[in-house]
Amino acid sequence: MTTPTILWLRRDLRLADQPALTAAIAEGPVIPVYVLDDAAAGDHAMGGASRWWLHHSLAALDTALRKHGSRLILRRGDAAAVLAALAVETGATRVHCLRHYEPWWRKAEEAVTGQIELVCHDGNYLGPPGSLTTGSGGLYKIYTPFWRALQQRMPPPEPQPAPDVIPAPSHWPHGERLSDWALLPTKPDWATGFSEWEPGEAAAHRQLVAFRDAAADYADTRNLPSVDGSSRLSPHLHFGELSPAQVWHALAEEGGSVDTFLGEIGWRDYAQTVILQYPDYGTVNARPAFDRLPWRSGAAARADLRAWQQGRTGYPIVDAGMRQLWVTGWMHNRVRMITASFLIKHLLIDWREGERWFWDCLVDADYGSNAVNWQWTAGSGVDSNMFPRIMAPLTQSAKFDAADYIRRWVPELAKVGDEAIHDPEQKGARPAAYPAKLIGHREARERALAAYRRTK
Repeated sequence: MTTPTILWLRRDLRLADQPALTAAIAEGPVIPVYVLDDAAAGDHAMGGASRWWLHHSLAALDTALRKHGSRLILRRGDAAAVLAALAVETGATRVHCLRHYEPWWRKAEEAVTGQIELVCHDGNYLGPPGSLTTGSGGLYKIYTPFWRALQQRMPPPEPQPAPDVIPAPSHWPHGERLSDWALLPTKPDWATGFSEWEPGEAAAHRQLVAFRDAAADYADTRNLPSVDGSSRLSPHLHFGELSPAQVWHALAEEGGSVDTFLGEIGWRDYAQTVILQYPDYGTVNARPAFDRLPWRSGAAARADLRAWQQGRTGYPIVDAGMRQLWVTGWMHNRVRMITASFLIKHLLIDWREGERWFWDCLVDADYGSNAVNWQWTAGSGVDSNMFPRIMAPLTQSAKFDAADYIRRWVPELAKVGDEAIHDPEQKGARPAAYPAKLIGHREARERALAAYRRTK
């Protein structure tokens, strides 16, 4: 029997358009392995919502593998040590994987290379992060020229179908039981609202087909929370249940404003290019001047942070978004910007507090995208919104017609009319059960600008 090859899976939980799997099959028997390595990521070990998704995605992947004559081996521990031990146990001499760019995975890949031959492939992004360079030979820091350059390489290669059969080893190594990993919440089960999601590769393709009919209208509907023209593909892309190439080839010819959506796929590539240059982007200001910004701290700030997390700020659009996040593990993209700006500029609370909360609560929590988006909002990023441009949540709510969205997620306001629902306190229509504003918009703006002057 040919010596088996190990397929190391991480955020690439699919069989179709999977270059590492294709390469492993070409060498003979394949042992697909997922290693739960929480220690490697440190403070960025997967949050609760991501762990819920991971459980169901791994179960779906194992089912798919078994239909192709294979199975998924689960192990816990240090990835390099686990793979080295598995190689000794099975006689494998080579590991295939898709390349990852989170700093902890880059370190893990180096550690694996020191113990067994590791072959890394590209396949999780439209183009290999780090392969696009500026005229001076450096990596891009600004999105617009990056996207312009990436478009010159498009379309990506045609996606490859899933293999008919995955050759199995003569003897399967033991694996752990998924249920023993306790990835799902139980006491209490706070994920009951996650039932609107269906993880897994097959479900990802169904969602892609469902979005295709709406993709042409994306620019018109993506900013309307009550309509929600979002693709709902972000968690599927994050866990690699879909490849960006599959998305591109499915949608690129749909016309209308589909290019706007494809630009969002390009933003994922851009975020990886950023963390390739700034591995600690999730914890360190890219602009050192922001180290001088006097973020609020103490009991009052902690109380305001808790009110923001619970969706009890007195700003309906903010509260609707934060409650949607807690119940479903996801938040509408426009509302993500509004809630993030509110935490940073209205409450003057460090963006890293928001990054950590989103990391724990989002089913699509992605290190690169989450960090880049928070630093963009804070103004501390290499490519970011200017801090003095302070988003007005009450105006945003009315502008993007969020009334029905608010009524759905803030039931205390369900009977408030359209003329008052965006700012019930100012209109004298605030129900007793709904909290007063933590701070007025004008007062918050003046406080934020005063703090910003300290960075100069």
